[in-house]
Amino acid sequence: MAETADFESLVTRYYEALYQFAFSLTRNEAEACDLTQQTFCVWAAKGHQLRDASKVKTWLFTTLHREFLGARRRQTRFPHVELEHAGADLPAVSPDVGGGLDAAQALQALAQLEDLYQAPVALFYLQDCSYNEIAEILGVPLGTVKSRLTRGLGRLHQLLIGRTTGARSKPTNL
Repeated sequence: MAETADFESLVTRYYEALYQFAFSLTRNEAEACDLTQQTFCVWAAKGHQLRDASKVKTWLFTTLHREFLGARRRQTRFPHVELEHAGADLPAVSPDVGGGLDAAQALQALAQLEDLYQAPVALFYLQDCSYNEIAEILGVPLGTVKSRLTRGLGRLHQLLIGRTTGARSKPTNL
């Protein structure tokens, strides 16, 4: 019974943050739900192996990110697209609404970042993770996290500047 209560409290505590991170990666509600659920399934199977209980949050975010990358690899290797659903995958072009920047535009620009930069930026700004937590979650050195955040923010800035001026310029590689 105690294990069930611990699992439920863990889900209650981290579900929303994990879902938000999954949604920032997948940009799809159904996929974000599946990814979050898969993370908790992995926790149910392997969570007992975690030695330091203070690292639960990092473990969950790392697992979610690895599941996302694994799914992305499978999708790249074995793409599945039905013709009637191909139109939904195309980006929607919305008219400029007063030229101001809102949260939806910022999230849409974040969704356009390369995966390499998107995860660190999302973890830092949407999930309030520290540099060290991001490094552990993504399995990269601290310097790499800082570099990816800087470059990701630069590209995000370029996307947002292009959006507010109405110009559709492609960001340059750094």
